[in-house]
Amino acid sequence: MEGMMGNSLSNRIRKDLQRNWTLYLLVLPVLIYYAVFMYKPMYGAIIAFKDFTPAKGVFGSEWVGFENFTRFFTSPYFGRLLKNTLLLSIYSIIFGFPAPIILALLLNEVKNAKFKKFSQTITYLPHFISLVVACGMIKDFCLTTGLFNDIVALFGGTRNPLLQNPAYFRTIYTATSIWQEIGWGSIIYLSALSGVDSQLYEAASIDGAGKWKQLLNVTLPGIAPTIIIMLILRMGSLMSMGYEKTILLYNPSTYQTADIISSYVYRAGLIEQDWSYSTAIGLFNSVINCVLLYITNKVSKKTTENSLW
Repeated sequence: MEGMMGNSLSNRIRKDLQRNWTLYLLVLPVLIYYAVFMYKPMYGAIIAFKDFTPAKGVFGSEWVGFENFTRFFTSPYFGRLLKNTLLLSIYSIIFGFPAPIILALLLNEVKNAKFKKFSQTITYLPHFISLVVACGMIKDFCLTTGLFNDIVALFGGTRNPLLQNPAYFRTIYTATSIWQEIGWGSIIYLSALSGVDSQLYEAASIDGAGKWKQLLNVTLPGIAPTIIIMLILRMGSLMSMGYEKTILLYNPSTYQTADIISSYVYRAGLIEQDWSYSTAIGLFNSVINCVLLYITNKVSKKTTENSLW
């Protein structure tokens, strides 16, 4: 019986490969990419538990157990790094996550096709600007003689170098991140909005529902699964704020509010060449993200019946 089931399964697989070989060929480069650049390097995470030296290699270096993790947890920077990472991520979720949804809802109501395309193009453009160039622009805008200070001065405020002040860093980081990604992020929600059945709007209109009630009772429920999936994915990267933008914008005077776990990993690993210590910090960060992803997915599945798995 087992042999018959095995033969049946192998026959189905062979027939499926023969029928859909072009699709499998199309996905092959993606599988190779993930295998080579994502899964193969994972064995290197073992150096988080070792005192790694390049001369001895990964398996030849001395095993130190959880010493690198203990060192990080007892570090005077641990509290600051955790606080800054969480706050920046929370600000990003509170202000950044709804922004593309709101933009998509607004664009969906625009009836003039030319104006709609123009608005989409303008909001998409910042996403395609190199991060280095974008951060250079932000730095120029934040100078004492920059655009932001011109606006402050226009309303009677005092000019000051904004990026030198720790109190302004989180606001600047969050606001400019919204500027960079709001247009690009709205694409998926515009796609979801196009899938909402127009007959539901007609039925709601016949029942006397205005635009606001249609938004609450038709539009938002229609795109709710997409919003929930995107929120789950965002929660799964709560601790993984990109170090590139942080490194390009921060300086020693703003470490108090700007230094996050990923930027500290960069300094510890590449600048100070403390590879085992930086790997331990990165592994800790990844484990926390996995736990958050699992919890968020579990809660979403129980409360809304929408989940990744």
